[in-house]
Amino acid sequence: MKVIIDSAIPYVDTALAPYAEVVRIAGREITPESVRDADALIVRTRTRVDAKLLEGSSVEFVATATIGRDHIDEAYCHSRGIEICSAPGCNARGVLQWVAAVLRHISRVDGKRPKDYTLGVVGVGNVGSLVSHYARLWGFRVMECDPPRQLREGGEYYTIEEIARRADIITLHTPLDSTTHHYVDATLIEAMRPETTIINASRGGVVDNRAVAQSAHRYIFDVWEDEPDIPIDILSGATLATAHIAGYTTQGKANATAMSIRSLARHFGLPLTDWYPASLRPTLPRDISWEELCATIDRYTDIEALTAYLKCHPSDFEAIRNNPTSLREEYF
Repeated sequence: MKVIIDSAIPYVDTALAPYAEVVRIAGREITPESVRDADALIVRTRTRVDAKLLEGSSVEFVATATIGRDHIDEAYCHSRGIEICSAPGCNARGVLQWVAAVLRHISRVDGKRPKDYTLGVVGVGNVGSLVSHYARLWGFRVMECDPPRQLREGGEYYTIEEIARRADIITLHTPLDSTTHHYVDATLIEAMRPETTIINASRGGVVDNRAVAQSAHRYIFDVWEDEPDIPIDILSGATLATAHIAGYTTQGKANATAMSIRSLARHFGLPLTDWYPASLRPTLPRDISWEELCATIDRYTDIEALTAYLKCHPSDFEAIRNNPTSLREEYF
């Protein structure tokens, strides 16, 4: 069996070595020629998986070590009988801690406490539900928006328009698809109060970046429409800016790799269905007070330092993402 793996995905070599030929290739350099005789791929968002890549290949399984699947042509894969697996929730606590660092920065700059803010959480899945839980614990007034969940489950959810009118801070945690592309657009921005802050750690296309940058709103982005080539004016106008690393933690990476390996093992009948890197332990979830968060978060997610570096070195966007030193430690 031959498995092509994005070279930036950690821990995977030793797991599969006894069972497969493992070929590591940079995500953007995975080509139709390189996958032609492969049985499986393990990729990230930098590899577009579609007919152009896979037609004529022997690939029967694709795992993406990411939450999102918008880089995969699922209809094509399904038509070919190719199984697709992703890693939902793998880096949820990493993104939570990035959002926590952002909220702490906003409150400190504004000279306010959490009770002074209404926080709109748009997308209440693996990440958004954690953000809502901890934000309430810290004292924020929380409004949640999740049309698919409301349709499935009912419950008290708000429309995106209600969030826009009432929230002081809006944080986005939705997948990118035809229903969420430019979910935050010029019309929605116009409905917001002037002091509303927009946070995006989901997918770049969920927000019309140009419309936000041309408004008077404070915006904080980890993901960008044109990444890795971010327009300098949009980058410079951001209050805080990071290089699509909100979920980049040691534990998040390990979780994503483990979920990919386990899915591959189930598909091919390998004895790795409960595999996890032996050198690491998963995060032990715990509640943390606002006071403890404020005293500790900079040690784990120094959002101001990360912003300063990216603004000074915008061409290093991909290098930052691929650098193991970009990985942070989760602590709650």
